[in-house]
Amino acid sequence: MNFLSAENISKSFTEKWLFKNINIGISEGQKVALVGINGCGKSTLLKVLAGKLPADSGIISFRKGITIGFLDQNPDLNPEISVYDSLFSADSETIKAVKTYEKAIESGDGDAMQKAMERIDELNAWDYDSRVKEIIAKTGLEDLQQKVGTLSGGQKKRVALAQLLIEDPQFIIMDEPTNHLDLETIEWMEEYLTQKNKTLLLVTHDRYFLDAVVNQIIELEDGNIFKYDGDYTYFLEKKAEREQIRDAEIDKARNLMRKELDWIRRQPKARGTKAKYRVDAFYELKEKAESRQIKQKLELNLQTSRLGGKIIEAEKISKSFNGKTLIKDFSYVFKKKDRIGIVGKNGAGKSTFLNMLQGLLTPDSGRIDKGQTVSFGYFSQMGMELPEDQRIIEVVKEIAEVIETSDGEKISASQFLNLFLFPPAVQYTYVSKLSGGEKKRLQMLCILVKNPNFLILDEPTNDLDLITLQVLEDFLLKFGGCLLIVSHDRYFMDKLADHLFIFEGEGKIKDFPGNYSQYREWAMEQEELERIKLEASTNLKSIKSDTSENNTSKKLSFSEKKEFEDLEKILEQLEIEKKQTTEELNSGISDHQQIALLAKKLKELSNEIESKTERWIELSEKI
Repeated sequence: MNFLSAENISKSFTEKWLFKNINIGISEGQKVALVGINGCGKSTLLKVLAGKLPADSGIISFRKGITIGFLDQNPDLNPEISVYDSLFSADSETIKAVKTYEKAIESGDGDAMQKAMERIDELNAWDYDSRVKEIIAKTGLEDLQQKVGTLSGGQKKRVALAQLLIEDPQFIIMDEPTNHLDLETIEWMEEYLTQKNKTLLLVTHDRYFLDAVVNQIIELEDGNIFKYDGDYTYFLEKKAEREQIRDAEIDKARNLMRKELDWIRRQPKARGTKAKYRVDAFYELKEKAESRQIKQKLELNLQTSRLGGKIIEAEKISKSFNGKTLIKDFSYVFKKKDRIGIVGKNGAGKSTFLNMLQGLLTPDSGRIDKGQTVSFGYFSQMGMELPEDQRIIEVVKEIAEVIETSDGEKISASQFLNLFLFPPAVQYTYVSKLSGGEKKRLQMLCILVKNPNFLILDEPTNDLDLITLQVLEDFLLKFGGCLLIVSHDRYFMDKLADHLFIFEGEGKIKDFPGNYSQYREWAMEQEELERIKLEASTNLKSIKSDTSENNTSKKLSFSEKKEFEDLEKILEQLEIEKKQTTEELNSGISDHQQIALLAKKLKELSNEIESKTERWIELSEKI
């Protein structure tokens, strides 16, 4: 069943065509991602399809009767109303049905109540209340009475996301839905969208999200559309194949063009009987031969300023705001080439920690001692203020006209911009004309041009396209200084950070030796162990309860009391070992010798648990 049909859609700004005569069709249940470089027109295309911007030409039609929801990259919300009112301001059929039902209950109108119940049945909305509570909790909205106008950009994005999910439309269009969300919320939304039978069209740079959620990728390149049925990994494979075939065709066209050019030049100038069809074919061939894209890459090899033996020493630092402890007694000595990722919920104190390291905030207690050679490069989540009325090259030249590479070569600001995906034709563009992702790329360039040796990146991946992300990762892998990253991009974090600072709340910061995926695996194992321990503890309490009725007034000796206390701990540990052994035995191993050893171990554990439980009961009866 076709949900969206867009035929011959075109859109231009000034004299530049973003896309021309493109066709897109999306069927019910499809989950489609739109990808492409910054500035290619992805956000514009989403707005055109959602009816937020008019197309210059073409026809867009949705299936009659379906509900459509749109999440803008920068949502426009009413600043005068509360978060609560904003969440339920949409003209949703579900919201209207629930409100009608609530009014019918208040009035006691039986007929109205019956009709409202039938409508809720039609919409399958009886789980509405629990779903709303889950969405509000998971998107991190705490003060529902706060005015929308007082929220930050990230908070507004979360309000808009919650509003969209509460409305529960049949067709969801989303522009960068993972921006400004913490990792836990992203993983929840990933699961939420995967399980729901929804039709999705979204723009995102989160590669794990792409792999987990989407089943088709549409690439917007040079105003054309290329479709790939599969996840992000499949897209990379097929894109490489397509570019290889295209390049071979262009090389063939160039060889033919040289022969045709020679023929045209050899014809007499005055001859009017030149084969017109052949001349026309020549110009078509010429256009194809010159269509090869110049694939620029962010291949940076910048000089990093020298980093001395002493970098940063943090000793028992603490910080609180408004009675809330963000950091408590944290100590760490930074070493050369540290590559640390920072993970935690929004508001846990991550940005506060970064500001304290740089001396922008003073800890309430403890000390931070910075080495004399440390030169910070700070990419803030809020971004730096760029002069909108300046040209790109003017912005860079104000910082440095000449940049030195690691091998001693000196390159001009223009050459450096070219390496950073701003070719000469673009360098004299005004900053105000850049897309959000292009501005982010320029901000990163302005930080790196100063040759820092301690890079602090607070959400650097927001709004960057996949190509820029890949080459930025390659540069950071070769970066010789210290690297400290706060990012909700799990792929980015896995690739660059080899250990993590986990902000667990209430001021606790855990230093975990591994990347984010390893941490999530460890955390899930810990949750399972806690569950097993709770099970074992519950079983012991049940045994205590059963035997307490027959308790005598006898007292335990000192050694018996010690034995009784030790038995509780031993039984808990034995239950955990038994559970783990059983799981290992059922895991599908094929080694018969290993199976025999595990079976023997399981029998021994069961016998030991039985005998120690009997002894525990015996001692408990003496209490």
